[in-house]
Amino acid sequence: MMQLRNAFIIISSALLLLPFRNASSAEQLSPPPQSPVVDHYFGVPVADPFQPLENLGDPKVMQWITGQSSRARSVLESIPGRRALISRMREFDERRPSKVYSLSITDNDRYFYLKETPGDEVGKLYCRDGFEGRETMLFDPASLSPAGGGNYVITNISPSDKGSRIALSLSANGSENSVLVVMDVASKKLLPELIDRCRFASPSWLPDEKSFLYNRMKIAVPGQNPQNDSKVFLHRLGTDPDLDREVFSKATNPELRIKSEDIPGVDYNDKSGQLFAFVSNVDRRLTVYYAPAHELSLERINWKPLFLPENDVHDFAVNRSEVFFSTPKNAPRFKLMKTSLARPDFRLAETVVPENPSARLTAFALTKDGIYYTQSTNGVTAKLFRQDYGSRSPVELALPFRPGTLALFSKGFLYPDVWTVMGGWNNDFRRYRYLPETNGFRKETLSSPAEYPEYRDLVVEEVMVPSHDRVQVPLSIVYMPSLKKDGKNPAFIYGYGAYGKAITPFFSPGLLLWTAKGGVLAIAHVRGGGELGDSWHTAGMKSTKANTWKDLISCARYLEEKGFTGPGKIAINASSAGGILVGRAMTERPDLFAAVISQVGLMNPLRGELTPNGPVNVPEFGSVTKRNECMALMTMDPYLNITDGVHYPAALITAGLNDPRVIAWQPAKFAARLSLATASGKPVLFFADGDAGHGIGNTKTKDFESLADVLSFGLWQTGHPEFRVK
Repeated sequence: MMQLRNAFIIISSALLLLPFRNASSAEQLSPPPQSPVVDHYFGVPVADPFQPLENLGDPKVMQWITGQSSRARSVLESIPGRRALISRMREFDERRPSKVYSLSITDNDRYFYLKETPGDEVGKLYCRDGFEGRETMLFDPASLSPAGGGNYVITNISPSDKGSRIALSLSANGSENSVLVVMDVASKKLLPELIDRCRFASPSWLPDEKSFLYNRMKIAVPGQNPQNDSKVFLHRLGTDPDLDREVFSKATNPELRIKSEDIPGVDYNDKSGQLFAFVSNVDRRLTVYYAPAHELSLERINWKPLFLPENDVHDFAVNRSEVFFSTPKNAPRFKLMKTSLARPDFRLAETVVPENPSARLTAFALTKDGIYYTQSTNGVTAKLFRQDYGSRSPVELALPFRPGTLALFSKGFLYPDVWTVMGGWNNDFRRYRYLPETNGFRKETLSSPAEYPEYRDLVVEEVMVPSHDRVQVPLSIVYMPSLKKDGKNPAFIYGYGAYGKAITPFFSPGLLLWTAKGGVLAIAHVRGGGELGDSWHTAGMKSTKANTWKDLISCARYLEEKGFTGPGKIAINASSAGGILVGRAMTERPDLFAAVISQVGLMNPLRGELTPNGPVNVPEFGSVTKRNECMALMTMDPYLNITDGVHYPAALITAGLNDPRVIAWQPAKFAARLSLATASGKPVLFFADGDAGHGIGNTKTKDFESLADVLSFGLWQTGHPEFRVK
């Protein structure tokens, strides 16, 4: 079986682009709606003058957002050099005849995947039997767009175990409000099933290939959170979805104390003979219950706990008798352990792979012949190991090249197959099958090869930077060999710092255009992420969140001190939860940055629980109902920490009006406040895209244009001569 994972974790995010107060194109736009609102939290008064912007149904609010967005678009598209960046991105794209992603391989070696050619805006569904098999196109989501009135994208594919049927999640305009459809693969025909409200659905097929388990949201009711109280149902092909049997939910299992904001899911695992029920939010500690698979035929399933949060399990896989799990308990960089599946006992669990004090255990997979696992140093150097069952002597495998990122895939404990996908800052991703008989790797990349000679000689420096408290923070620095460390180069720093999510090396020809323009590209692996293990995450969340932006500030200062860049030359960028990172770095050190670019960013976390996706994010950021966490939310809130009359850097703030993760008013409020508070006269652009959400499901053109906005705005504000607006 494929390694079991929690498929329902949501990661918060927000982004908006505001107007440009001092734009030279001069008509005056109406001011944002304001009011003298003062809220009180545990006796602390908090002024919130732009709270009226939270009412996105108010015509005056939407008029202001539309006006700001129109003005921002006009300014961005007037930046010299922006169109040339898009042209280069398209030229890069045309070098590769096809790009393949979202690969799923069935037990009988049938490959399903999404593929784009240079002429495609979104991925189409294809299949083939085996890696060498003949390719067949099954479904083009563009066929739905004219009738559906939106740009549909396939956001998830779930084939049955033998690949005769496949369930597809389709979403329009970045909304993630998925509709589930089912295709008969042999005939290429869609079955009558059409199940809406399936944002969290990742269907799990039963062995008969006629039934599957899936999550469905409730019918939206005004005044209620549409994400709350979703349920798992059992659907049989050809029947009315509204009559599906409810299998797992807060209502069916009140004894499990599932919260309304939690997201339930069930995986049918016929290889182990078990059902696994997940209760998910952004807490990386798994909550999983299980029961014999045959109990699905009973009126009520007798769920038993497998993992609870106090067990501190972050990932697991099973065979017929044992459960293998990774945990940071007494091992911050994680260890791999196992216990009985029938009678799990974590006190007596056996250590399979002990913690490596200098590298994090990042993934593992079970095969018929042994265990494979990966370790990463500082999130940027990856290694692969194999260990026979019952052995304590792992073997490091010699890889085709030295990767920064290494993903691991297998079919599970009944099969010998194992694959890796490797890549780096200057190495495109490649997929390999490991061959135990020769101890070698065979390239099985489905995407067409492409060459990027302009990046062949890129210099990559991996350094450790002392932060405000002397903790060493990893910083990746990428630049052309011709760069001089004279303090005159534009610098672009990207970061995130949330959910224990590590930024591992990735190859992006479009993003690397910053280096082609003579700039320095830097990735700050700040606390709150997972690069150095679980303690790295917990050192940047809730009451310790300040470490996240202070680490970024220290990285920016390092680049100046070492001559990579200089005053007025640094642009910082983040998206989603990274909005806190760049927003608070700006408000704490406005003098240090030339430009701040927040894409769909979380900019007002104190009010986050009022949004649909807010309650599920409480484990990461905290709740206003607890004093200590509420005070931490105030401290980390970029919107609340803006001060009138400060010379702030230029800002580009974006949002998606269809974003289900970060509601558009979060970046809107920040942009409105900054636009009226700054004394620098530098532009504050706010752009809210009415045809996009959180970035998931974007068309290719939208991705190119969004990246061009970011790069051209940053190069303009850091003084690059090709991007100066007259």
